[in-house]
Amino acid sequence: MRCMIPGLAICLSLAAPAALAEASVAEYRAALADKDANPGSLIIEKGEMLFKTKRGAKAETLEKCDFGLGAGKLKGAAAQMPRYFKDTDRVQDVESRLVSCMVRLQGFDEAEIKKKLYADQRFNEDNTPLEAMAAYVYAQSDGMALNPPKKHPKEKEAVKLGEALFWHRYGPMDFSCATCHAEDGKRVRLQALVNHYNKKDIQATVSTWPTYRVSHGAMRNMQHRMWDCHWQMRLPDIDYGSPAAVAIIAFQADQARGVKFDLPGMKR
Repeated sequence: MRCMIPGLAICLSLAAPAALAEASVAEYRAALADKDANPGSLIIEKGEMLFKTKRGAKAETLEKCDFGLGAGKLKGAAAQMPRYFKDTDRVQDVESRLVSCMVRLQGFDEAEIKKKLYADQRFNEDNTPLEAMAAYVYAQSDGMALNPPKKHPKEKEAVKLGEALFWHRYGPMDFSCATCHAEDGKRVRLQALVNHYNKKDIQATVSTWPTYRVSHGAMRNMQHRMWDCHWQMRLPDIDYGSPAAVAIIAFQADQARGVKFDLPGMKR
């Protein structure tokens, strides 16, 4: 801990609550190390049910959705995303691909889907269908190494754009993602912050998303993380699955390349 206040005793008194909080969260995670005991497992089951249920104007399931390995092939698909899709001419992550499939296969209206993207923890809401289904798709890559393709020009472009956005300062507070996530040892209040340029750090983070957030009582995915970070920087809401959001996620995935997914994750 960097101490800018004279007096060792004061510094230790400030450091103690953070250490105790981190120890408490670590104990909680250890108690629920069994994945079947992680509440996120129930949300994954809910996601599977929704994924395989006929819904929308076309009364179809999502079982023919192509996540890059062929229609209906989910095993290992999330470990190879974000990636370029010819049918949308875009680089997409799991979440944005789900939206595309819901529109094309099931007949949902994209604007209607985006009216309710996330469970609101203030009202103890259940996870939305989109959150649950994303968790299910990701879970099919549990234990597999993250290896998104980087061959198509748009895949390479997405990673470069994501890193540029990571460093770009904007908004009323003149923040960038790098303000919080480009150095070791940073924290916000009691929350330790991941360094995207520390391989071990970024791998430990990316490998456990989607994650069950204890303080929210809900499963959260990386699109929610993008939205929440932008909100904390006092920026306008970032559009779900937008090229900007997917580009930052593509940059993260490239930095964490090679790590094996350990899902569902669990955070404070």
